Amino acid sequence: MTQDDLATVYRDYIACLNLRDWDNLGRFVDRDVRRNGALLGLSGYRHMLESDVEQIPDLVFDIRILIATPPRLAARLWFDVTPKGEFLGLPVNGRRVCFAENVFYEFREGLIQEVWSVVDKAAIEAQLKADEKR
Repeated sequence: MTQDDLATVYRDYIACLNLRDWDNLGRFVDRDVRRNGALLGLSGYRHMLESDVEQIPDLVFDIRILIATPPRLAARLWFDVTPKGEFLGLPVNGRRVCFAENVFYEFREGLIQEVWSVVDKAAIEAQLKADEKR
């Protein structure tokens, strides 16, 4: 898989997520996918994404940086969302927050096999503190 092929597959994967096309998730994600070292499997990965959308109905994955070096890909995703209730243990409760996720993927045979993800929770905390001061 070339850099361009990998980037195209990833953009198609993000489009699948943004369309909530869960039935086609297996076109992009391996049945034995791991996230941050934990084996989720395709069904667990799908459940995680469905839960994310339930918690954040306006969730849209916006690719800001994309670097493909087969078999790995790195992305910086941007979110401008209004989570319901708690989010990452923080009392967001419907307030609008913006944050980034830095995520690395390893592909095998054209499918996402490993995902390592870090969400900028500190950015969310800072926005909530700023809201409290107003």
